[in-house]
Amino acid sequence: MTEARNIAAVRHFNRFYTHRIGVLPEGHLESDFSLTEVRVMYELANREAPTAAELSRDLGLDPGYLSRVLRAFGTRGFVTRERSESDGRQSILRLTRRGRDAFAKLNTRSSKEVGTLLAGLSPAGQRRLLESMQTIEELLGGGREVEKAPYLLRQHRPGDMGWVIHRHGVLYAQEYGWDERFEALVASIAAKFIQEYEPARERCWIAERDGENVGSVFLVKDTKTVAKLRLLLVEPSARGLGIGKRLVEECVRFAREAGYRKVRLWTNDVLHAARRIYEQAGFVLVHSEPHQSFGEGLVGETWELKL
Repeated sequence: MTEARNIAAVRHFNRFYTHRIGVLPEGHLESDFSLTEVRVMYELANREAPTAAELSRDLGLDPGYLSRVLRAFGTRGFVTRERSESDGRQSILRLTRRGRDAFAKLNTRSSKEVGTLLAGLSPAGQRRLLESMQTIEELLGGGREVEKAPYLLRQHRPGDMGWVIHRHGVLYAQEYGWDERFEALVASIAAKFIQEYEPARERCWIAERDGENVGSVFLVKDTKTVAKLRLLLVEPSARGLGIGKRLVEECVRFAREAGYRKVRLWTNDVLHAARRIYEQAGFVLVHSEPHQSFGEGLVGETWELKL
C-alpha cells in the first residue's frame, strides 16, 4: 500500500537523520545536557525577554517539564527571573553570564559538528542538501511562510576581527563618506583588544544570522571602575530586528557583573540610530565637541551610563 510505504520511508529517514546528527546519546553535543535542555538554552539566548509560558507554547513542551528544566538551570546559576512589568503573574527569563558562557560552548561545538558534516560534501552536494532541507521545511510548514532565522550572539573567534574591520570600513564609507582613516582606527582598536584581552573584564560579541556575521560590539576596560563600549555595528540586512539594542544590553549586563561602576562611549552626532539605542539604554550625553576626522567635519559625543 502506497500510504504504508510512504510512512515507512519517512520513519526510515527520521532514524537515519537523528543518528547522523547525534541526537540519540543522552548527553547532547558531548555535554551533560539533553537535547531539550540545549534547545531551551538556545531559545533563552536568542529571545529578547521570554517567559516560561511562551517557551512552553512555542516549543510544545509540557509546562511541568519545562519548569523542572528551568529550575535545574537556576540551581546551576544559568538563569535569572525578573517580574514582568506588563503581567505580574509572569517572570522574564534571562541567561546569566555563566549561562551565556555555557551556551557559547555548546553553540561552538554544534557549529563545528555541522561544519564537519558539510565538509564531507562537494559544493554542489551542499547546495542540494540545503535546498532539500528548505523544501522539507516549506512543505511541512503547511504553506505558512517559513520563519526567519533568529540571530545568535556569541563571543569572538578567529577571523572575526578581520570581519569587524572590513565591514566598519565599507559601511561607514558607503553611509557616511568616511575615508580609510576610520578603518585604520577600527583596526587599532581590534588589535589592542586581542593583544591586551582580559576575559574577566572585557568581551566582544558577534551577532550571527543564518551563519553569517551581522553585528558586533566590544566592551573594554578603560580604568578599574570604568568600561568603554566600542564598535557597535549592525549590517543593513539585519537592521530592525533589535540586534543593536540587544548588543548594548549585553554590554551593560556584563559591565555590571564585572564590577564596573560606569560605562562610557564615544560616538558622533550623525549616527542617529546608534544614539537612540544608547539613550534608550540609559546613557546620558555628557560632552560634545566639533572635530575634523575621517575626511569629514563631525561633532564627537561622549555618553556615560552609571551602573
